[in-house]
Amino acid sequence: MTISEWLRDATKQLKDVGIESNRLDAELILAHTLRKARTYLHAHLDETIDERRYDIANARLDLRLERVPLAYITGHKEFYGRRFTVSPSVLIPRPESEIMIEWLLELTSEEITPKRLIDVGTGSGILGITAKLERPHLDVTLTDIDAKALVLAKRNATALRATVHTQRDNLLDHQAFAVDYVLANLPYVDQTWDDTSPEIRHEPAHALFAADHGLRLINQLVPQLTRWLNPGGTALLEADPTQHAAIIKIAQQQGLSEIGKRDYIVGLAKH
Repeated sequence: MTISEWLRDATKQLKDVGIESNRLDAELILAHTLRKARTYLHAHLDETIDERRYDIANARLDLRLERVPLAYITGHKEFYGRRFTVSPSVLIPRPESEIMIEWLLELTSEEITPKRLIDVGTGSGILGITAKLERPHLDVTLTDIDAKALVLAKRNATALRATVHTQRDNLLDHQAFAVDYVLANLPYVDQTWDDTSPEIRHEPAHALFAADHGLRLINQLVPQLTRWLNPGGTALLEADPTQHAAIIKIAQQQGLSEIGKRDYIVGLAKH
């Protein structure tokens, strides 16, 4: 079978199961299998796929047809212009999380002296590692309750040459020093929500869902911010916009103030 024929057949199958990015996904699967760029496919449509690569491509296509996220099939995902390794033990990075980085860069644009930042529930390490690479003056610690996630975060830090610390912890339960910035993309999906995509059933439930309408872990973290944020410190939390009002309310009860909301991100400060 030629590249053109495989792509045509794969695209149709993906479209038939309701995957909107059908052609793109087909190209990415085949490019990954052939270890070539997508542009190579476009220039070699009449090239025959060898039997071994053909079988591998079909196996990966079958996974995508079962709605396994493409990032788990290829083993990587782009975030803020960098490639991060991902696995089914961590959430797949979302574009909305990049807003947190953009906000942090604004907050730190004129800083010179070292500051401490902790990425709570780091997963694959995207937030903390990106923060360190964009702002080298930050002393960054990545924390997660999941040992497998921390292994992956360390792997990404090494691959991207980011000098960060890691520690296994449940939120800030065993924190030992105050920090200037907290980034947190904790589980916030309410299991009663019915507008989630079929792909998320393949992502780790413990990293997606939380009790109390999705707010249990965030509600546990907010009081800890009062203790561990330095005066003038800032926390940027990701949550569904429908949850922001409840988060701000509990933050104000703990003596924190809102500094703004941007899409999925809510900012809190300690004065």
